[in-house]
Amino acid sequence: MQALSKHGPRIAVTLLPLIFAILHAVGVMPMGVLQRLDDLAYDARLRATMPATLDERVVIVDIDEKSLAEVGRWPWGRNHMARLVDTLFDDQQIAVLGFDTVFAEPDDSAGLAQLRRLAQGPLADQPGFAQRVEALAPVLDHDAQLARALEGRAVVLGYYFTSDREGRTSGELPLPVIQGDALGGRRIPATQWDGHGANLAAIAKAAPRAGFFNSLTDPDGVVRALPLLAEFQGQYYESLALAVFRLLLGEPGVEPGFPRQRFVPTDYQALESVRLKQGTTRLSIQVDERVAVLVPFRGKGGPKGGSFRYVSASDLLAGRVAPGSLANKIVLVGTTAPGLLDLRATPVGETYPGVETHANLIAGLLDGELLTKPDYALGYELVMLVVAGLVLALALPLLSAARAVLLSMAVVGAVIGLNTWLFVGHGLVLPLASTLVMAAFAFALNMSYGYLIESRAKRDLAQLFGTYVPPALVEEMVKDPASYSMQAQMRELTVMFCDMRGFTQISETMNPIELQGLLNTVFSQLTEVIRRRRGTIDKYMGDCIMAFWGAPVKMTDHASLAVQTALDMAQTLRAFNAQRSAQGELPIGLGLGLNTGEMCVGDMGSDMRRSYTVIGDAVNLGSRLEGLSRLYGVDIVASEFTRAQAPGFAWQRLDRVRVKGKAQAVDIYAPLCLLGELTPEQARELELWDAALDAWRTQAWEACERHLVDLQRLSEEKVLYRLYAERVRSMKTSPPGPEWDGTAVFDTK
Repeated sequence: MQALSKHGPRIAVTLLPLIFAILHAVGVMPMGVLQRLDDLAYDARLRATMPATLDERVVIVDIDEKSLAEVGRWPWGRNHMARLVDTLFDDQQIAVLGFDTVFAEPDDSAGLAQLRRLAQGPLADQPGFAQRVEALAPVLDHDAQLARALEGRAVVLGYYFTSDREGRTSGELPLPVIQGDALGGRRIPATQWDGHGANLAAIAKAAPRAGFFNSLTDPDGVVRALPLLAEFQGQYYESLALAVFRLLLGEPGVEPGFPRQRFVPTDYQALESVRLKQGTTRLSIQVDERVAVLVPFRGKGGPKGGSFRYVSASDLLAGRVAPGSLANKIVLVGTTAPGLLDLRATPVGETYPGVETHANLIAGLLDGELLTKPDYALGYELVMLVVAGLVLALALPLLSAARAVLLSMAVVGAVIGLNTWLFVGHGLVLPLASTLVMAAFAFALNMSYGYLIESRAKRDLAQLFGTYVPPALVEEMVKDPASYSMQAQMRELTVMFCDMRGFTQISETMNPIELQGLLNTVFSQLTEVIRRRRGTIDKYMGDCIMAFWGAPVKMTDHASLAVQTALDMAQTLRAFNAQRSAQGELPIGLGLGLNTGEMCVGDMGSDMRRSYTVIGDAVNLGSRLEGLSRLYGVDIVASEFTRAQAPGFAWQRLDRVRVKGKAQAVDIYAPLCLLGELTPEQARELELWDAALDAWRTQAWEACERHLVDLQRLSEEKVLYRLYAERVRSMKTSPPGPEWDGTAVFDTK
C-alpha cells in the first residue's frame, strides 16, 4: 500500500485514459474515433471469419444490365413481372418469393387508362367501343395481371419507410406484426419513420404479406445492420427478411422480448429479442438497441461473389433457365444495375447489392447463427476498461520499462483474445477499441511521466521546500517527489503563532546591531525547536514566528507535534531568560497561539515574490488565540480543535471565547505537560479549577468565588485566577441576562 501511495500522481496520470474511456462508453463524452475503430475492428474480424461458400437455399433473381437491355428500362410493365412470377412458381417450383422492390405507381404502359377516357369522352357515342375496351381490360390491365399472378402464392412484397417526405405516404401498408396498444404502455425502441412508399392497393390485397427493405447506415456510410422491426404511427412492422423467414416457418406470431423484470425495472424500454411464437414453440432472435441485427455476410457480394446464386431476370423470361432448377428455393428479386441505385457500402464491399444483404440475413436466420451485440455490451465494456485500466495503473508505476512493456502487451493480448473468442465462438460483437486505446495511452502516459517528471522532480523539490522545512523532511520528500507540490490545496493542519512579549521595551535600549543579534539568537533557538518537531516555518514577522504542521509532509499527529513544540519553545525561552537574568538583562516573554483545522496551503504571493504559506479562517483563529495569551496569563493558548487531536497532554480549560471575525464561540485551553508528567498537586489544582469554571458558567457566583479563593491560595501568582475573581465580582454587581452562556467576546484583534 505504501508503494501505491508513493506513486499516487503517476497512477493518477495513468488512470486519465481510463476516465475518458469510461466517459465515452457511458455516452457522456462520445468519441467518434473510438466508434470508428470499433467498426473497423468488426469489419476486419467479419471478413476474416466469413465462410465465403455458396448458400444454395437462397437465389437472387437479378434485374441486371443484361435484363434492362433485353426487356427495357425500369420500371418494367407489370405484365413482365406477372410473367416472371408465374415462371418462378409454375416452371421453377420455388418455395418463397420476396421482392426487394416496390410497386407503388399504376402501370399505364398498355394505354388502358387512355382508352377508358376516350370511351367516356370523345368516343362515348361510338356503338360498342366502351364494351370492347372492357373486354380487352384483362389483357391491358397489367396491374391486375400481376395481382392475379401473386394471389394465393407464397410471396412477400417489399416497401420502404422514409422520414424525408414530410410525412407523405403512398400505397397500402401490410398489417403490423405488433399492435402498439397491446404493449401495455411500453414502447419498442425501433427506428421511427413518418412516411412510406408501399404497393398499390390491388397488388397489396392480392399479396398481403410485405416487409420493408430499409437498411441502417452507420456514420461512416457503411451498412452493417438491418432492422427487424420499424415503428410507424405507433404500430410495428416487420422487415423483408423477417417476413420471408416467418413465411417459411408457417407465419408464427411476433412478440417483443423484453428482459426479465427481475433484472431490470418495469419501465425499461430496451428490447432484448424479437420472439416468434407458434403454439408452444418460441424462437428468439437477439437484437441490438435499435431492434436490428448485424448482417452475417457470407462473402463478397454480386454475381461473382460466390455467396448466392444469381439468375438474370431476362433469362427466366426468355426461358433460358431449365424448369425446376430453382425448385424449393427462396428467391429474392432485386437488382445489381448501378443505375437503379441499390448498391451499398458494406464491410465486405463498397458496391454491395442491397438485395444480397437481405439474402445474407435470411440465411443467418435459417442457420440460427447471427452476430449479436448484446444488451450487456456496455457492462462488458466497462468491466474490461476498469479491470485493464486498474491493472495497468497500479502495476506499471512499480515496474521497470521492460516489464512495463511486457505487462502492457499481455493486457492487450488478453483483451483481444477474449474479444475474438467471444466473437468467433459465440457470435458476440463487443466493444474493443476503447480498451485497446486506453491501454496504449495508459502505457504511453506512464512511461512519459516516469521519464520526464520524476527524474527532475527530486532536484526541484529540494529547491522548493529547502528553506521552509527541516532537512530531515526534505530527505523524506525526495524519496517520493511526486507526492509533493506547491499547488494550493485544502488540508487539515495545525498552525502556530509565536510572539515575543516585552521585545519593544528591550529594543529601545539597544543599538541596531545588538538588536539584530538578539533577535537572530532567539529566532535561531526557537526555529531549531520547531524543526526538531517536524514543523514548517511559514515566515518571520517582526518579533513573531509563524509555523505549521501537516504540510508539505502529511502527519496524522500534527496537533500533538505542535503542542509539544509549543511546550519546548516555552522551556527554551525560560532557559534563555535565566541566562539573561544572570547577566542583569530583562527577560523576554512569550505568547503562543495554536489552532487545528482546514486550511489552504500552497505557494502564494505575487509574480515577484511568493512563499509557501497557509491561509484561511482556521489560521486567523490561531492568530487571535496568540493575542489572548497575555490576558489569561499563560504562555500557550490552544483551541478546542487542537486539544481534541492531542489527547496525550494535560490541559487546563481557560474560557469559551468569541474572537473578532468568528461568529461561533470556541473553547480555549492551555497545555501544561504530557499526561504522564502531571503531578498530584497539578491534578488537584485542575479539579478545583474545573469546579470553579463550571460554577462560573452556571452563574453560581458564590461557589465560583469560594473555589477561586482556594485556587489563589495554591497559586497566588496566577493571572487566570485573578482574572476570574474580578469577573465574579463584576457579575455579582451587574448580573448577566438569561441569554448569557459564559462566552467572553473579544471585538478587537
